[in-house]
Parts: sequence; C-alpha cells; structure tokens
Amino acid sequence: MTGDRTESPAANGARIEISDLAVSLGGVEILENVSVTAEPGEFVGLVGPNGAGKTTLLRAISGAVSPTRGTVTIDGTDLHDRSSKAASRLVAVVPQDTTLSFSFDVRTVVEMGRYPHRSRFSPPTEDDRTHVERALERTRTAEFADRPIDEVSGGERQRVVLARAIAQDTPVLLLDEPTASLDVNHQIETLELVRDLVEDGTTVVAAIHDLNLAARYCDRLVALADGSVLEAGPPESVLTAKTLESAFDVTATVMENPATGTPAVTALRETEREPLPERVHVVGNGSTAANVVSRLVTADIECTVGPVSSGDVAAEVARQHGLETLEVEPFAALSAADRSSVRRHLEAADVTVAADLEVGAGNQLLLEDLAETPSLVVVDSRPFAERNHAGDRARTLYERCRQSARIASVGGILEAIDEVDDGFGSPLETGGESSEGEPEDVEPPDAESTDD
Repeated sequence: MTGDRTESPAANGARIEISDLAVSLGGVEILENVSVTAEPGEFVGLVGPNGAGKTTLLRAISGAVSPTRGTVTIDGTDLHDRSSKAASRLVAVVPQDTTLSFSFDVRTVVEMGRYPHRSRFSPPTEDDRTHVERALERTRTAEFADRPIDEVSGGERQRVVLARAIAQDTPVLLLDEPTASLDVNHQIETLELVRDLVEDGTTVVAAIHDLNLAARYCDRLVALADGSVLEAGPPESVLTAKTLESAFDVTATVMENPATGTPAVTALRETEREPLPERVHVVGNGSTAANVVSRLVTADIECTVGPVSSGDVAAEVARQHGLETLEVEPFAALSAADRSSVRRHLEAADVTVAADLEVGAGNQLLLEDLAETPSLVVVDSRPFAERNHAGDRARTLYERCRQSARIASVGGILEAIDEVDDGFGSPLETGGESSEGEPEDVEPPDAESTDD
C-alpha cells in the first residue's frame, strides 16, 4: 500500500495557478479578474454568498468551462488544451449535486473513478481494485458497497461520490459544498478525511458554505463576492467583520473558538444593525450599477436611478424592481428637462452613488451636479480612462467628484452609504486610502487598463 501511494500522482500534489480569470456564461460575466493559487498539499476554501462565483471557479479549474480571459493551469498544464480523459487524470471533482441517473451498485460507481487510468474496454487491473477498495474503506462505504446507488441515503451517496474521486487518485481534488447534505457527525468525518488527503499531498480546493468549518479545516480561504476576489489568505485574516459585511451584507462578530483555536463567526440579527439611509439615488452603467441597485433594494432602501441608457443592464434591473428610473437614449445629450429631473433626485436623496458612470459629451454636465452633491459614494470597477469619452474637462470634473466622495466597492456599498449618511470623516478618512495614496482596490481615474 505504501509503495503504491508513493507512485501515485496524488502523492506529489500539483500547483494550481489562476491568473486574471474572467468567465462569461450566456453573455453574463460570472467571474472577473480572479487570480488565485493553491500549492501542492494545500487545502484552499472558497467562501462567499450564493451567486458569488464559487461553483463557476471550480468548473473553470476542472476545465468544464472555458475562460473568456486569463488562464488556469495545473502544474503549468492548461486543462482546456487536454482531452477529457487526460484532464481527469489530473483533477477529480465532487459536485454539489450528487444525484446519479443509473442504478449501478456502489462498488461499480466507485470503480468509475478508475476509467481515466484504463484504456477503452479494458477490464479493471489489480491496481484498480486496490484503489477502489481503499477508497471504499476510507469513506466507510464498504459496508454497503453491494447496494444499488439509488437505494442509499443522500448523505451516503455523497460519501460514495467522494470515494469515486479518491479512487481516481489525482493530484488535485475539487469539492463543491461537500458537507451540504450531511449531518454534523458526517460533516466532521468528511472534512477530516479530506484533511488526511491533503496531508498525503493532494491539493484540495473546496466551496464551503459553513464558515466555521472552513476556518477549522482550510489552510487558506478565498472570499468571493460579485464574481471577484474580495480577500484571500489565512482564515483569521479573511474572516473579519469587515470582510463578512462586504461579502455577505451581514453584521457579524468573529472570536477564537476555544476548542479549535480557529475563527468562530456569529451573525447578528438584522435588527441589531444601525439604520441605513432611507433614500439613495444611483447614477451609473452596466453590471456595477446593476449590482449596486440590487444590494440597495435587498436592504429595503428606497432607490431611484438615472440617467441610464435604455437597454443597459442597470435599467433592466431597475425596471424589474419597479424603481423610478430616468432612461435616456444612448449617447444622447441630456435635455434641460432631464437634467432638472436628475437634480430633483439628487436633492431628494440622502446619499448619491456614482457606479461606473460612462461619460460622453451628452452627459458630462452631470459631473458638475455630482461634484456639488454633499453625500456622494463613488464605485469604480473600471478605470475612468476606459469610461471617459468626453476628454480632459470630464476627467477634471470626475477627479473633483472623487476628492469629495467616499470610494467603495460593490460589496462594501452599504457600509459606505451608511458612513456618508452619518457624516463620518473626510474623504481621506473614509475613502479607503492605501499606503500608496490611491483608494484601496480602485484604480485612479487616469490609470490605463493593463492585464496582470
């Protein structure tokens, strides 16, 4: 057994490198500018709210979806350039949905993990059988190995699919919510087993919804929100009240678990939050503005939107929520009536948010109004140079807006509007300035677009 483990690729693990990854599905960008690494023999946990992009990231690592930009490599190999069988010798996957549409017995299901190592139609070898029996024993599924897979419980089926992945004997193991259908005892048992695989040298990346389990078993965590990496590092540096607020839009306390010494997260009741502003006006474009609007609506904040181009995704989201929206023709000049309407919205709002605003000759006067707005939050997902179609004057006006504004990310929008509404601090104190003098996580307005 020991000699066999030494010869297997899993004993050596593999390095996963994800660089500037973007993935779009059905025309919608799911992941953007994601750069993550996982070293051989490391357990990396993906945490974040539903829809953050965790499953899509796992699928990109496995080669199941192709990136629209960036690269994903396993020890320097791009799985998108390899056959499915070759890729399956490097990466095993335990999906979130473990439902199987056939009635094979459990042992046969686990044997399927050996298919990538065999030629077509060849019978199982002694080595195959050894891997299968070892996987059955390690997952405690040997006791019902002869039962049909459609007659075992959901938790037992989860363990069978994990056994299949273990039998596959790959240097990389990906798991999507591996404890979702398990009771507390089997959650611990499963993650202890995964931890053993890591100690054997396997590189593991898993999406885990239970933050306390993620903190207990993972070497590093990657917090995702809105398709981007919000924070990455050891559990104690990722699971902070600030990051949890930004990622999950929740107030939480984080203390050390006295039994494990790892971070323990406790979410507080919504009623314990400070009241947010009653009315917010949003100007902006694209998915950034759309995501800001969605977060405000979810927080039960009265929201108005515009001007926004007809057909823009932000206009569509505003319409779906029944919000008062000023829609204009793309690239058309703002009429006097439209500008007057915008000014009324700005005056009525407690806080105004400018989210990835596209500026052209037709609407650059809007920047003059924003520069005079006392409670302004600016969200820049893209450099202003990419959104400025009106020249130097627009650039100067936009810099004036930023100088008096609170700079925020989409994930931190609620915290930002709360601070601005309360009048906390100057822009320098609340704008998230880094030691380099530029707002944290936001490029300066005159920055040129570069690829990492």
